[in-house]
Amino acid sequence: MDILFTGLLLGGTYALIAMGLNLQYGMARIMNLANGEVLVAGGFGAFWFWTTSQVSPLLTVFVVAPLAFALNWLIYVIILRPLVKRARSRGQLETDAILTTFGLSFVAVGLMLAVFGGDYFSYSYLARPVQFVGDTYGLNRVVAFLSAVVICGALWLWLYNSRAGMSVRAIAVAPDSARLVGINVPRLSALAFALGGAVTAMGGALVSMFLTLDASTGVIFTLKALIIVIMGGVGDIRGTIVAAVLLGVLETFVARIIDPGLTLAAAYLLFVLILLLRPQGLLGKSRS
Repeated sequence: MDILFTGLLLGGTYALIAMGLNLQYGMARIMNLANGEVLVAGGFGAFWFWTTSQVSPLLTVFVVAPLAFALNWLIYVIILRPLVKRARSRGQLETDAILTTFGLSFVAVGLMLAVFGGDYFSYSYLARPVQFVGDTYGLNRVVAFLSAVVICGALWLWLYNSRAGMSVRAIAVAPDSARLVGINVPRLSALAFALGGAVTAMGGALVSMFLTLDASTGVIFTLKALIIVIMGGVGDIRGTIVAAVLLGVLETFVARIIDPGLTLAAAYLLFVLILLLRPQGLLGKSRS
């Protein structure tokens, strides 16, 4: 029970981290390799507000989210939209986007190193134990999980029950057909990309409550989010949540029962197995 619940807490956090990339890759069709740097920037924001003004990270998310939304909107409109316009195929767009966002990740790391320095940073917030079904868990992890559930739930409702959300899903499935029914594909693609950045920054503010970060750790989160998105099915919100929980439970099991040093290897092994057996993702539909 302890492994299952701890894995669920970890998986909920992973789901929030991967949800932002799924919006950007699955909906806006941009493979953003700078996604992890946005998460670290959100964590830096929460750290700065807490250490300078004692502002709770749970309130900081309402500051970093609109800032990340605006920044990612500008990045899409100024840098990425020209790539979308000139791309003659989905493959060319993915290649151009990967190379461009890979460069942007180095720019982001350099800026964070210049502003915050190269030291690790962490702070103590809600770092006290709570009892649940006979076991002890960190309150900050529980709060981060519950916050992730609320954010993912709100995002789910928006995507499946609002006109804008359903339009975003439409451009992910068939952008050419979406244009024929009057959907503004460029504007909604920018919206999806910006919203993905905002969700990722919120995830960074939440995980900073219990993780130690530095300017160069973004790549780890990018790779983890990418694994979850591909395992769950690109553009599939349900698959992202299922894959995140599965990965969280697997990593917790390996760390507790086998060896903590093998958690990353186990994650990649699961990723390879799913890629071989279900290339469309856990809940994705086969195109054959």
